[in-house]
Amino acid sequence: MAHKKYSRRDFLRIGILATAGTALVGCTTPTPQIIRETVEVEKLVEKTVEVEKLVEVEKEVEVLVTPPGKEPIEMRIAWWGGDARATKTIAVIQMFQDMYPHITMLYEFLGWDDHWTKLATQAAGGNLPDIMQHDYERIRTWVSNDLLIPLDAFAEAGTLDFSNVADNSLAGGRVNGKLYGISLGTNSLDMDIAVDLFEEAGLELPAADWTWSDFEQTCYALKEKLGIWGYAGNSLFHDHMWKQVYMSKGQWVFADDGTSLGYDDDQPAIDQLNMMLRMYEEDAIQTLEDASARQGETIEQSPMITKECAMGFGWSNGIVTTWNTAGADRKFKMAPIPRSGDLPAVYVKPSMFFSITRDVKYPDESAMFIDFFTNSVPANAILMADRGVPIASHVKEGMRGFLTAPQAEMFDYMAQVEQDSVPVPPPDVLGWADVRNNVFYPEFHDPVLYGMISPEEGATTFRAMANDILKKSGG
Repeated sequence: MAHKKYSRRDFLRIGILATAGTALVGCTTPTPQIIRETVEVEKLVEKTVEVEKLVEVEKEVEVLVTPPGKEPIEMRIAWWGGDARATKTIAVIQMFQDMYPHITMLYEFLGWDDHWTKLATQAAGGNLPDIMQHDYERIRTWVSNDLLIPLDAFAEAGTLDFSNVADNSLAGGRVNGKLYGISLGTNSLDMDIAVDLFEEAGLELPAADWTWSDFEQTCYALKEKLGIWGYAGNSLFHDHMWKQVYMSKGQWVFADDGTSLGYDDDQPAIDQLNMMLRMYEEDAIQTLEDASARQGETIEQSPMITKECAMGFGWSNGIVTTWNTAGADRKFKMAPIPRSGDLPAVYVKPSMFFSITRDVKYPDESAMFIDFFTNSVPANAILMADRGVPIASHVKEGMRGFLTAPQAEMFDYMAQVEQDSVPVPPPDVLGWADVRNNVFYPEFHDPVLYGMISPEEGATTFRAMANDILKKSGG
């Protein structure tokens, strides 16, 4: 007799029917043919059950038996920043460790100056951390000293995923065509504007293309109407502002080879300093003398918070701290740096980088963490743009729904700057730190603003001394 192929459902149905049949017939003896078929079916059922049990056992074994754990590793990471940044960063580190239990990340964070001092010591001793937070103005020097490794291979391998990152967001981390730093957020210079004080004075908010002449007149109006400074804080001719004055005129402050200043005309710098001196005389902006006397004050004591001024220089990610410190009843807006020429005086800058150092012990895992920091929406929901607007488009969009008012202002401002800005300039030349610390401030900026020499004298001295140092540095 040909045997019928039964499905598992058939086997179950037959079993039920067989049981029911026995109950119905009582002691009636079945024919031999029926007995033979019943036995064969029962054997098939028993065999199938045994196979199913074996399969279930194999499944259980597959679930219960896991591959051997990876060898535990300890990575090191260092960044600069305050307690708020540390709390957020440590939380993200914990998320990463939860994903990769074999990885432990040892971290250290310090203030700006201490961060660089400690890393310089570690570099001398061959003991740099695996990952370090880096700065745009310093990365060229570190690369020239072979203290960082290029990251292009990690991108090619897919460990670093830049599929949702615009190339211009990576450009700032390239030196000599190689990628040495991954931007932790986009940033730009700005003027923080106290909207409530402008409204109280009956003044319109600055236009996106305002000029230094517009700025000067606004400061005089604020002084007249409210009796406060128009501007306070960093000098209007600190080294960043000096660069922006020339950038707006389509020039850069350094020559391409880095061995001299990049402009021939000192007049834009002289004009900027003379504008400041005029406003000093009218008490329309905070003087350098007053700012120096107030060094060491807390942010709560700063003129922007105490309503002693209505405008202040900043980096765009700083608006969150300013606004939160001032209180929810205040309102702030960011405006671009005023123009001295026909071009915008702002650019999209990497706020800071993560770089992998020469002394890295775990390069692949270090790249994995940087990728997580870049592309994870949950991680960035914790970080909340503390280091600038995220560079990955899907992260940026994913965060929009839960931004606070200060954070939304930062995102909106950066979207504006991305549409109206000049290209990011090259990193500072090798001799710039020496020029800035030993010439720009002590021989030029400070003597002019303290009234010891004229802007013209200061510009002449600066040019001669700066060119001498830059030439010796070799760019």
